[in-house]
Amino acid sequence: MAGHCKYSCTTAAETLEWITAIIAFIEPYHSLINSHVVNFFSHRLWESLDQQWIDCLRHEPVQNLLLIPSGVVQDHWPLSLKQFVSTLKSLALPRHQTNLSKVFPGMETTPLNSVLAQGMNSKKKHEVEILSALVSSVANSVGGQTIVDVGAGQGYLAQVLSFQYRHQVVAIDACSHHGNVTNSRAERIKKHYMAQSRKSGSGNGIPNVPKTITGRVMSIEMLKELSGMSLRDDSVEQPEVIQKVEESEASLVLAGLHACGNLSITMLKTFSECENVKAVISIGCCYNLLSEACFDTFGSQCGFPVSGGVKSTGIALGKSARDLACQVLYKYYPKVATNTPSIGRQGKALRRQHQRKVLELSLNREESECSSLSHEVSNVKTSSVSLQPVESDKDENSGWLLNANTLSHGDYCNGNIQHEATAEADKYVLFEKFSESGLSRLGLKPLHEIDFWGIWKEAEPFAELIGPYWSLRAAFGPLLETLLLLDRLLFLQEQGSSYEAVMLPIFDPALSPRNVAIIAKRT
Repeated sequence: MAGHCKYSCTTAAETLEWITAIIAFIEPYHSLINSHVVNFFSHRLWESLDQQWIDCLRHEPVQNLLLIPSGVVQDHWPLSLKQFVSTLKSLALPRHQTNLSKVFPGMETTPLNSVLAQGMNSKKKHEVEILSALVSSVANSVGGQTIVDVGAGQGYLAQVLSFQYRHQVVAIDACSHHGNVTNSRAERIKKHYMAQSRKSGSGNGIPNVPKTITGRVMSIEMLKELSGMSLRDDSVEQPEVIQKVEESEASLVLAGLHACGNLSITMLKTFSECENVKAVISIGCCYNLLSEACFDTFGSQCGFPVSGGVKSTGIALGKSARDLACQVLYKYYPKVATNTPSIGRQGKALRRQHQRKVLELSLNREESECSSLSHEVSNVKTSSVSLQPVESDKDENSGWLLNANTLSHGDYCNGNIQHEATAEADKYVLFEKFSESGLSRLGLKPLHEIDFWGIWKEAEPFAELIGPYWSLRAAFGPLLETLLLLDRLLFLQEQGSSYEAVMLPIFDPALSPRNVAIIAKRT
C-alpha cells in the first residue's frame, strides 16, 4: 500500500495477514474501544489507561492531543506510548487520494456544469465528479448496459451518469420524497440538454433520464429484483411485478455512494451471487448501523463479519466500536487545533471563548481602578467567588460575570488570582449549565438540594484527563474502519480468481473523509 502502511491487500493471503495483525493489536484495548466517554467520571475510565501515559498527556497541549489520531508523537513521550501511536498508524489504511488514471487507464474526470451541479455543496460535487467518472469507466470496461445507483438519495450520481456519460441508470432509494426530487430535478436537466441540442443542431436526441424506484432494500433477493426492473417501465413505487435479474439478459453495474450500514454488504453479496451483475463500486458509511453476528440475529444478512477469514477469528466489535469507526480524523480538519481552545465542536468552543472574554473584561475594568500598591494574597476561598448571569438575546452570547463585591481589593490587583478565579469560574459555570441543560432534556427540574459545586469539585481534578482519554480512544477509529473494509475486500477475494477486487481511497480526504471505495468486477 502507499504511504506509511507496511501491509498490503492485493491477495486474500495478504489481506488476512493484515486483518490478523489488527485483531491482535486491538484485543488488549477492548474496554477502551467499547467505552462511552459520557461515563468518564462515573466509571472512572482513566484508571484503565497506562498511568505513565496519563501522567504525560494530562499536561500536553490540546494541539498535540488532537494529533494523536493522525499518528503524530512527541519526543518527550514514554517509549511505550510512542510505539502504541506508531503501531496504530502503521496498521491503518492510508487515506491519501489515489491517482485513478493510473489504476484505470483511459478514465477521465469531467467537471460538472452548473446545471448538473445545482444544489450540490463542494463535498458532494467533488464526490459525484470523481465517482461518476470511475463508475462510467468500469461500466464501459465490463460492457455494463445498466448502472444501478443503490441508495441514490436525490439522484445526483444517477443524473450525472445519465446526462453526462449517457448511461442507462436505475436509481433506487427507500424514501419516496427522494424519488420525487430526483424525477423533478431530472426533468429540469433534461430540458436544458434538449435546448442545447436544438440550439447546436447536433441531433443527439432525447437524453437518458434515470428511472427511479422507491423501495427499501432489505435482502439480496430484493436488490436483484429491483435492479432487474425493465427500463421500459416508468418510475414506480414498490412495484408488484418486477422482472428478475436472473431472467434478464441485461448486464448490470451496482454503484453506491455512502450506502449506509448493511446496504453496502448487500451490494457485494448481490454481485457475488448474480451473474448478470458484472461490477460493483461501493463506498460505505454508517458502520454503527451494521448488524453483527454476535449481537444481532440477521443470519445471512449479517453486516460484520462477512468474510470467512474474519469469521474464523471469532472477533466481536460491538456498536460502540463500530460507531468509533465512523469518527473523522482530526488531520483532515486542521483548523480545529488552531481555532479551538478545547476538544469539542467548534461552535461550542467559540462560545466558551466569548464567555472567557466577558469574565476577563469585567476583571480588567475593576483592575484599572486599583491602586498601584499590590497586596499579596496567598489563598482565595471558594466562597469568595459568586457568579451572576449576563442576559442576552442570543444563547451563544450569554455569559457570566464574577461578583466584584465578593473579591477583595487586593484580589483584583493580583494577576494570578484574577486568572485562577476566571478559569475556575468559567469551567464551573459550563459544568453547571451543562448539568441543568441535561436535566431539562430529561424532563427534570434541577433540585435545590443538588450540590453542583460539590460534584464539580469532586470531578474537577480529573477533568483534564478527558482530552487524553478521548484522543487515545479516537486513534482507534481509522484502524477499526480499516478492519471493516478489509473484511469486505477479503469476502470478494475469497470468491476465487473470477473476480478482480481492489480497495482504494478515491476522494480527497480533506473534502470527503469517508473516501475508500471497494471496486470489483468479473474477469
